[in-house]
Amino acid sequence: MLLTEPHEINAYRLLALQKGLKLELKGLKVSRGISCYKIIKTEFNLKGNKQKVLDQYTEMLRDYNILDKV
Repeated sequence: MLLTEPHEINAYRLLALQKGLKLELKGLKVSRGISCYKIIKTEFNLKGNKQKVLDQYTEMLRDYNILDKV
């Protein structure tokens, strides 16, 4: 699948941040730079620990139809 439109690229980035935060919850580091947790908290002004931020962020992705409702 080829992502060429800006909204597709941004949606992929948002999903990658969600997957990265899930890995950080399990104790893995995704990058040497800023954590996905910090990026999500600052970009979307979410509050709480990693699990609460993940829950809020996942709900936000569902609201914007980026994440399929399962």
